[in-house]
Amino acid sequence: MLTAQDHAALVRAHYDAFNLRDWDKALAMVSDEVQWTNVPFDMTHDGKKGFRQYLDNWTTAMPDCKVEIVNLIAGEAWVAVECIGRGTHTGPLVGPNGTTDPSYKKVELKFCDVHRVADGLITQGRSYFDGTTLMRQLGVSPTTASNAVPTR
Repeated sequence: MLTAQDHAALVRAHYDAFNLRDWDKALAMVSDEVQWTNVPFDMTHDGKKGFRQYLDNWTTAMPDCKVEIVNLIAGEAWVAVECIGRGTHTGPLVGPNGTTDPSYKKVELKFCDVHRVADGLITQGRSYFDGTTLMRQLGVSPTTASNAVPTR
């Protein structure tokens, strides 16, 4: 039986593989049926192929992007990770409203990922971040007023 410490080590190694662009290693750490949801973009990626597309979207948009782990909390089945992602937007980024062309702006985005771990593999995950903050840093105006403060 794997421990919370084992799960923490797996998830840390997964971010290390991302930062090194070692896709073989990163994909070896996820189950064949992994399901990853980008919550702000309302996009779910299924299986290793879908998960690879999720990773490719970020690294195509920001080839120099790196993830810094700020805090990691591991349990018996779940690992929560607070991170900061940094990169320069030099490629297309696919989002809920289509593709955002390169802005050539630097991005620093705080986000939280929640990983479900079973049998030594990441089986599910959700990524949470403020999409409006991302778009503002890219110089893109939001197309909706979903972050507007309601009047009373």
